[in-house]
Amino acid sequence: MKVSVIIPTFNEEKDIVECLESLKNQTLKALEIIVIDDGSTDNTLRVLSEFPISNFQFQIIKQNHKGPGQARNLGAKNAKGEILVFVDADMTFDKKFIEKLVEPIINGQSKGTFSKEEFLENKNNVWSKCWNVNKGLPIDRMHGKDYPDEQPVFRAILKEEFIDAGGFESIGYIDDYTLSEKLGYKATAAAGAIFYHKNPASLSEVFKQARWVGKSEYKRRKISNEDLMRVLSMIRYSLLFSIFNGFVKSFKYNLPQFLIFKIVYDFAVEISLINSFYGEQKYK
Repeated sequence: MKVSVIIPTFNEEKDIVECLESLKNQTLKALEIIVIDDGSTDNTLRVLSEFPISNFQFQIIKQNHKGPGQARNLGAKNAKGEILVFVDADMTFDKKFIEKLVEPIINGQSKGTFSKEEFLENKNNVWSKCWNVNKGLPIDRMHGKDYPDEQPVFRAILKEEFIDAGGFESIGYIDDYTLSEKLGYKATAAAGAIFYHKNPASLSEVFKQARWVGKSEYKRRKISNEDLMRVLSMIRYSLLFSIFNGFVKSFKYNLPQFLIFKIVYDFAVEISLINSFYGEQKYK
């Protein structure tokens, strides 16, 4: 079964080549790579145009800045593969990643998969460490060791299932959860599909990513009143709580930089929460 790998990009000039190079080396060769550039303002498009094509079909599609959900949907619409694989530009992959990821689908054991074997690539960077500490994760992994064998975020799925569901909804940071909600089932774990993901590696990157997270933060809680949820979330991310939590985890993990990280992260989320009252777009 042919596999189409879909990669949304938005200002990814630093990471996209490394991502594509690791896809070139995959053991599964029946690959189509589709990069959807979501209105980049840096040199991403130039870097993509200069990338040497070798053993796979390669498409670059451009759209105005509409967010990763719409970019993935556009990639799926143009994909020729029977299986869709969704990855990010700041990921790299073991050479058997695609083979192992789609194996349960090809064998008829699953309609969609993910991998628990997701490791932190820049684990030696202090701000990257702080990001994992903030999420309650091990320093070197993107999932806890007790992570379940099913989750709502699909890394691979049959194209016909994706199309029937109507793709992702543009709700921002958690838009990749929406496919599972529409399908009524979750992705299953694919053993041996090893890959690596980067966390923000500077305070400016932390701030930028936390702003993105914060745009959907109040959507993550199971309270139907959105305005109430916004207010409760604003209290949770207020400066007093940031300083307290920052001090506690700084001592717990012997990571003094975490206090600075926590203040910057929570401040960025707080800005997004405040702006949500004024209709700031969540998907950009």
